Amino acid sequence: MASASPFSPPGFKFTNQVRNDFLSNKGVKLPKATSTGTTIVGCLFRDGIVLGADTRATEGDIVADKNCEKIHYITESIRCCGAGTAADTEFTTALISSNMELHGLTTGRKPRVVTAMTMLKQMLFRYQGHIGAALVLGGVDSTGPHLFTIHPHGSTDKLPYVTMGSGSLAAMAIFESDWRPDMSRDDALALVKAAISAGIFNDLGSGSNVDACIITADSTEMLRNVVTPNEREVKELNYKFRRGTTAWKSENIRSLVVTEEVRRVGDEMDTS
Repeated sequence: MASASPFSPPGFKFTNQVRNDFLSNKGVKLPKATSTGTTIVGCLFRDGIVLGADTRATEGDIVADKNCEKIHYITESIRCCGAGTAADTEFTTALISSNMELHGLTTGRKPRVVTAMTMLKQMLFRYQGHIGAALVLGGVDSTGPHLFTIHPHGSTDKLPYVTMGSGSLAAMAIFESDWRPDMSRDDALALVKAAISAGIFNDLGSGSNVDACIITADSTEMLRNVVTPNEREVKELNYKFRRGTTAWKSENIRSLVVTEEVRRVGDEMDTS
């Protein structure tokens, strides 16, 4: 087996391919890529941050929850959208929220967004991607608005607009076309709605409604089900049939009671 040199020249490196071939020959099954099945986005505007998420939670091919809340609380002015394994995103953000509160009480200062990002990336890197949490972290602190993406392995990005999840490509197409610096609150909210809607209608892992969160230096506004494009329509007809519409052709009643016979074996115990 070829070994990788620590002094290899810059450019593409295929050391992982050599490793994967070695493990495959030993009978080790290689891990497969996992689809997150969500659309989460965030973008900067003139006065703060707008975060958005869809509300569909899936179990494989099954829609488990049509109105799942994916925008999680970190602090008063920091929120985190989660894609991936629902339990991982919820418990990870809850743990960091607790640590941020303790950090604020210890320092006597309002926690910063970069502190939450550092806590999240260090925790996820420690578990080497086994915690399935792909996160969009946004908030406003004393240094201004900040927006980060945090991948399950711990890598991070800081960008003016971000998308994550299986519907991220459709959502990114909206941002690439229409986002611009110094947007107003209403324009940024409309853009986030359009981005999440693009993910809902172009990705099977995303669906149902649109949640949004607007964070500024003065307030945090959570907009639950701000857009509901998939409401169930009222049925045109009444499909209940009156009693006696369908005639009985035959009737067969079976007794489901099981009879039990108890037989005494041997003599009774002398209790005198």
